[in-house]
Amino acid sequence: MAGSDPGLNFSGCQPVNHLWPQLVERLGTDKAQRAVCQALDLQGMHGDDSTLPVLLVATCGLALVSTDLLRHQSGLACHGSRMVLLLSVRDEEVQLLQQA
Repeated sequence: MAGSDPGLNFSGCQPVNHLWPQLVERLGTDKAQRAVCQALDLQGMHGDDSTLPVLLVATCGLALVSTDLLRHQSGLACHGSRMVLLLSVRDEEVQLLQQA
């Protein structure tokens, strides 16, 4: 699911801090970090300052979302570089990561 604003809705999503640990537990550290790197690669190839890469935690699918859309629907303001939004569609949860 690569592309800008792929029909994702963030209005019901709650910010949490457990999506990354759950992803690491499920995939292992190496694969989880690789998934984040792929999201950042997608941002680098097809994104710009107004987009944020999204990593779908259930499938490791990737998307780009408008930071304005995310702020409007969820109230999350995403400023900074190398940020990735983890999204659990099923649980309506999000977690922002900033890769060092």
